[in-house]
Amino acid sequence: MMRKNDIPEIVVFSVSLLFLLCNFPSMSLAQKSSNGGKIIGVKVGVILNLETDFGKMGLSCINMALSDFYSFNPGFTTRLLLHTRNSKSDVVEAAASALDLIKNVKVEAILGPETSMQTHFVIELGDKAQVPIITFSAKSPSLTSLRSPFFFRVAANDSSQVEAIAAVVKAFGWREVVPIYVDNEHGEGIIPYLTDALQDVDAQVPYRSVIPPTATDDHISAELYKLMTMQTRVFVLHMLPALGYRIFAMAEKIGMMADGYVWIMTDGVADFLGSANSTVLDSMQGVLGLKTHVPKTKELQNFAVRWRKKFQRENPTIVNPPLVTFGLWAYDAVYGLAKAVEEIGKASNFSFKRVNVSSDNNSTDLGSFGVSQTGPELVQALSKMTFKGLSGEFKLVNGQLQTSTIEIINVNGSGERKVGFWTLENGLERMLGSVDKTKYSALNTSLAPIIWPGDSTSAPKGWQIPTNGKKLRIGVPVKHGFREFVNVTFPFSNDSVTGYSIDVFKAVLEALPYSVSYEYVPFANADGSRAGTYNDFVYQVFDGKLDAAVGDITIRANRSLYVDFTLPYTESGVYMIVPIKDDRSGNAWAFLKPLTWDLWVTSGCFFIFVGFVVWVLEHRINEDFRGPPYHQIGTSFWYSFSTMVFAHKERVVSNLARFVVIIWCFVVLILTQSYTASLTSLLTVQQLQPTITDVNQLLKNKEKVGFQRGSFIEGILKQMGFEDHQFVIYDTPEDLYQLFANGSKNNGIAAAFDETPYMKLFMAKYCSKFTMVEPTFKADGFAFAFPKGSPLVQDISRAILEVTEGKKMKAIEELWFKKDTNCVDLNNKFSSNSLGLESFWGLFLIAGVASSLALVIYAVMFLYEQRNLLMNSDAEPSVWRRIVAIFRTFDEKDLSSHTFRKNEVGERSVIDLSTPNTNCPPSPSGFSVHANSSFVFREQGSSSPDPNGTQTTYQETVVVSAVEVTYPNQDSRENHNS
Repeated sequence: MMRKNDIPEIVVFSVSLLFLLCNFPSMSLAQKSSNGGKIIGVKVGVILNLETDFGKMGLSCINMALSDFYSFNPGFTTRLLLHTRNSKSDVVEAAASALDLIKNVKVEAILGPETSMQTHFVIELGDKAQVPIITFSAKSPSLTSLRSPFFFRVAANDSSQVEAIAAVVKAFGWREVVPIYVDNEHGEGIIPYLTDALQDVDAQVPYRSVIPPTATDDHISAELYKLMTMQTRVFVLHMLPALGYRIFAMAEKIGMMADGYVWIMTDGVADFLGSANSTVLDSMQGVLGLKTHVPKTKELQNFAVRWRKKFQRENPTIVNPPLVTFGLWAYDAVYGLAKAVEEIGKASNFSFKRVNVSSDNNSTDLGSFGVSQTGPELVQALSKMTFKGLSGEFKLVNGQLQTSTIEIINVNGSGERKVGFWTLENGLERMLGSVDKTKYSALNTSLAPIIWPGDSTSAPKGWQIPTNGKKLRIGVPVKHGFREFVNVTFPFSNDSVTGYSIDVFKAVLEALPYSVSYEYVPFANADGSRAGTYNDFVYQVFDGKLDAAVGDITIRANRSLYVDFTLPYTESGVYMIVPIKDDRSGNAWAFLKPLTWDLWVTSGCFFIFVGFVVWVLEHRINEDFRGPPYHQIGTSFWYSFSTMVFAHKERVVSNLARFVVIIWCFVVLILTQSYTASLTSLLTVQQLQPTITDVNQLLKNKEKVGFQRGSFIEGILKQMGFEDHQFVIYDTPEDLYQLFANGSKNNGIAAAFDETPYMKLFMAKYCSKFTMVEPTFKADGFAFAFPKGSPLVQDISRAILEVTEGKKMKAIEELWFKKDTNCVDLNNKFSSNSLGLESFWGLFLIAGVASSLALVIYAVMFLYEQRNLLMNSDAEPSVWRRIVAIFRTFDEKDLSSHTFRKNEVGERSVIDLSTPNTNCPPSPSGFSVHANSSFVFREQGSSSPDPNGTQTTYQETVVVSAVEVTYPNQDSRENHNS
């Protein structure tokens, strides 16, 4: 490879020597190499169209490769001797040239031909003669299928571009792509690979546009007009530049280079943009192109300068010639071939062996040429050859040059602009090595900003409804019932189709950012009757008879195999509808329903517990909580339960009891208020309960059930265990109402199964007598059906979301599903309205803790006061008796309590008035009668001071019922006793 800017004198000598060798082959054996060795001339054929710029460029690069190679390696003992033939772009001429080179010239290898069509037959000849065929421009993947070990392609396979194209399509979300290719082996070879790659990214190929190589402008125009009538706006162009430029010019002329169109060209055209004039470039503005990436190196820049000078000198009529990738591949192919020949030159005999001898001396007899003796060795040497060429790394795997980087360009202004790359490892990236090596990118943000056709900076959506095309055929079902969803009347027109689903469809189309022209097509027979089931209706879209199906179409798995559904526009689910009954009549125990049984039991236990706590706290100090046992028990219960209505008249005097009562009254207040509210609701609000709440009841009792005619629900019911004789079919809401009225025993039904929208419509009319129960099966709701891969599906789905989330949907529902104002809530789950313990356990916890705490405090205080009695083992050694004594003490009055001290002061006041400081016995009227409801116990011999400070002894106390009579001395008591 050239590493210096100037060619040394030895290069000039070598070039002159090579020229002589090429023109005088007999002299080759007489020449010597620079090291004194004998030079071996190796004949190599070159088949190019020398009348085209491409052929001239290729030959120029081949000659420069030989010149550079032998100038760098003057000591090599082999020299390639070129034998050039002009194919004149003709397949037969190329085949004849190859036959002549193999049979008569006996070349060891052939460079070329240019096109895939020419190369196909030449490969067959090379395989037969074991002569390597090395092409640098025939890129069709179909050549690989020949599986010839003597075929080498020092060029990128066209199939290497398809994954890059698919990555771009995926990055921008395009769903359909139309390839436009030339009708020959070059164009057809890439199509199977392109189609597979697009399918891998969920993109379809709805149409293939095939252009003949000799197509006229009229033919091209007619084909492009045909493409304009289709929805797809993404086109991949694969052909050679001459035909490709004509197509772009015609596309611009008829308006196909405007906003909304996407054009992607393969390297067949993209590689030659450097030679395109301004008129061609003006017609290609916004086009994306793919070409094999060639690293920029100093060697490449040096070669380009030298080549341009040489080519311009040899071809002065060609202005500003471009050096395309094909020229670099030609250079590297010759360079590699020269190295391979040198490797096998010393040990090989460059000769042919005749294996088929024919009596006919015709120079084109296919059976008369021999087989190259060095062909297999040359194949092995080429297969192992690796070096860094002008086009990049030179490495042939199975005869194919390995390329992994695709450059993506955008035609803009007066030339091309690089917008990114695609690699097999990392996908799309703006700059090589700019993304994580472990991640594959398929985002359009990985590319630089693109100027699209029409000078638009917004990525086209890839499709549009053609304004000059046919209208979309929108199928609508013909229904005999539930016409609120779809109603078709005859004579038929677009205006004769109405209903909820139709209004939703119209609202969705209005929400689209573009207009859609359509016409309705009824799915009906000639007499206006239904033409089949909904499955048949959906299949019409798959069959191509309809462009879409609109109506109350449920999304089902079996239907999704044939069509693409939009997002649903209704609620999902299959519900059971049953009659309802009023539970208010004849229920004598309705007053128990506000509270659950556990709350009733808990409340009762707490009433008893709180009553017990208050009695304990008040028994020793409050006369209201004393008396006979039965009286005390009744008083305790009475006091506790009377707090429900706050009617307790007994007063509490202990602070601990007051604390407990305050907490308990708060709990009772919450309970009573909640009970009152719940009971009021139960007795005043209409209590409607379903007659059947479980499907198993229907199965167990063999009840009849109904479903709508033609509905998929029949299959669901059979899976649930229903039998055919249990099925009753209805068409209209009125039919369903009548079946319910008849009942299951009279050719009617006990329950009906249908989808949510139908049930809501029925309930809107008859909600006072029926109700919906929980769904028994899942469904995905109503949606619109489109053909598989239709680009409309995504836009329609987005528009459905916009409509359903806005006010428009509510207005449509109110228009078609007018709900009775007396209807109950359709979402009623018929759960219990009773209040449970879980709602009040916190209140009971507070009351329980407060009562228990007060009880513990009182017990501690009482035991502390009676500690002498409890701990005095000398007076009473028996523990049991001490405990009994404690309980007896608890049963006595606590005379130290302030409540009893007040009563005692009152008694003394009465005595002072009757015996004013005298020893004389009182008159019979001098004793005091003190009414008190308390029982007073005093021990004998107790005394108390009189007002004068003297002790007055009271020997005993006489209790008469509730009247206490007190005598001041013994004589009086004796007189009384007598």
